[in-house]
Amino acid sequence: MAQASGMLGDGSKAVKVHHLVKAPENSADSVRIRESWDATEPATVYKTPEILPDGTPCTAATVIFRTRGCVWWWKSGCTFCGYFNDVRDDVTADDLFAQWEESKRRLDDFEGCSMVKVYTSGTFFEDRENPPEWQEAILKETHERDLHLVIEAQAQMCTPEKLAWVAERHPGCTVAIGLEAYDDTVLRFHVNKGFSTKQWHRSIDMLRENGLRVKTYLLFKPPFMSEGDALQHTSKWISQVAPLSDDVSVNPMNIQKRTIVERLFRNREYRPPWLWSLVEMLEQVHDDVLRAGARIIVHPTAGGRIRGAHNCGACDMDIVAAIERYSVSGDIGEFAGLDCDCKRVWRTEVDNDLSLPTPLGTGVDRRGSPVDLARAP
Repeated sequence: MAQASGMLGDGSKAVKVHHLVKAPENSADSVRIRESWDATEPATVYKTPEILPDGTPCTAATVIFRTRGCVWWWKSGCTFCGYFNDVRDDVTADDLFAQWEESKRRLDDFEGCSMVKVYTSGTFFEDRENPPEWQEAILKETHERDLHLVIEAQAQMCTPEKLAWVAERHPGCTVAIGLEAYDDTVLRFHVNKGFSTKQWHRSIDMLRENGLRVKTYLLFKPPFMSEGDALQHTSKWISQVAPLSDDVSVNPMNIQKRTIVERLFRNREYRPPWLWSLVEMLEQVHDDVLRAGARIIVHPTAGGRIRGAHNCGACDMDIVAAIERYSVSGDIGEFAGLDCDCKRVWRTEVDNDLSLPTPLGTGVDRRGSPVDLARAP
């Protein structure tokens, strides 16, 4: 009886899985790292080649601010996102204004740039995350300087009132929504995203009503998904969301610190995507995206490294470079002539993933007996 009682619990308050598995706020080491950041300096700034909405090539400045973080992370958090490592709980409006000035100093006051991407580890126009006066200053200054602005938001944070407010201060700017997967089951059980595809559709409708551009983020190979399934699903998702988007940005999974994905990775239960899968995906969806009048973008963070999308090591840099070029040129010919012996290994893994009942994949990097893996439901 005592044993049965123990199995049923002792009557104490239930604990969320988030607090047991991820729990960055409960880690003394995580708190120490976050509190060590200088709140007056941005997390990072850099410049990259880009394309303006009218198709003109340009240089874009990216500024990643050190903010208080994402409201969804405070409650639960996505399984793959480690941006909470770069936040500070005590960031003030003065700190954010200081970060903006420091960013301009490091980027030569945006000299030669026609686009600015502002990332905040959450939703730019969420008042609980970022002071409204700072939001307004960024929106107005970039508009007055004729700099096309890209900001990010969670779908459930988009309200008619707030989007109208944004559109009034920077007409025609781009709002990037982290959809990650056009599949409610994947959003709930693989990604823990906190909203549904129905909410994403509502946010897209509101963006269009306010004359704002739509950028949709998709995640290639969420956790608990095999390489073959990732290739099939993401290619389908791109074709489905492209007609509703101006840009579709596919983010290949990279392993960020203190996340659920990192725990899987360290336990050899997850491998970041193959670069070959990204090439195959782009070749499959290229025509669909063109017909939709959209643009597809892939920037493999940590590409060619063990914690990012990678192949065998010998061919990685050539393929990463081709993917980056394609994201700017939109020319499928960027992939002509790419080959390597490891392509056969990748193809075998994808074929096995799609033939055998192994949800987590059949790659040689997986821990455990291949026979047991094949028997896994």
